[in-house]
Amino acid sequence: MSVTVILAALNEGANIGPVIRGCLPHAEEVLVVDDGSSDDTATVAAAAGARVVQLSQNRGKGVAVRRGAHEARGDILVFMDADGQDDPADIPAVLASLQDDVDMVVGSRFLGHFERDAIRPLHAWGNRALTGMINGLFSAALTDTQAGFRALRRDRFLGCALDAHGYDVEVDLLLEVLGTGGRIVEVPVTRRARAGGHSHLRTFRDGTRIALRIGRQRLKRRRSGRGRSSPSR
Repeated sequence: MSVTVILAALNEGANIGPVIRGCLPHAEEVLVVDDGSSDDTATVAAAAGARVVQLSQNRGKGVAVRRGAHEARGDILVFMDADGQDDPADIPAVLASLQDDVDMVVGSRFLGHFERDAIRPLHAWGNRALTGMINGLFSAALTDTQAGFRALRRDRFLGCALDAHGYDVEVDLLLEVLGTGGRIVEVPVTRRARAGGHSHLRTFRDGTRIALRIGRQRLKRRRSGRGRSSPSR
């Protein structure tokens, strides 16, 4: 089955070139969705060998991720961060775990390794808190629910009813897969320090948005009578 690596990018011209070159040996296609960047992200990405889709204005990571899935030519989609913090060398391990009985593979940074300065203490705490919230409310057994490094079949992704616009897209997708009884497997990956630029994540704003989405999904599921999800490991 063919593989497309999707990189949703906003002003990552300083970082995205090496990411693309690292991904190319592991995929038939690297697709960059330039989310309204004001720098040279699109030019650098195309020069590095990616197919580039440009959005006319910044719409948010969730919109860029969904656009990438619709534009992708591969049967399997691999999502990674465009800032160079995810290591393309981990792609083969992620793909190897996408067996017939697995709906989605998540590259867990907490099962793997954080290099120095790869995560701020506040973000690590927030991630663990949100992961604990999901595990408690949905009977899951996950370690890294906010990871952007993941793989699933394209038809599985397109079958999910996603509406997140921002960084809550990871939780949106995760809960959609869990809600349909899908099996999620985590594999250890390495998280590197950002080489340049700055993160667009706003800790409290985006963290609150993610927590509210988790709460709404739990309430929606309770009202629909679906109850808790089956554990995923």
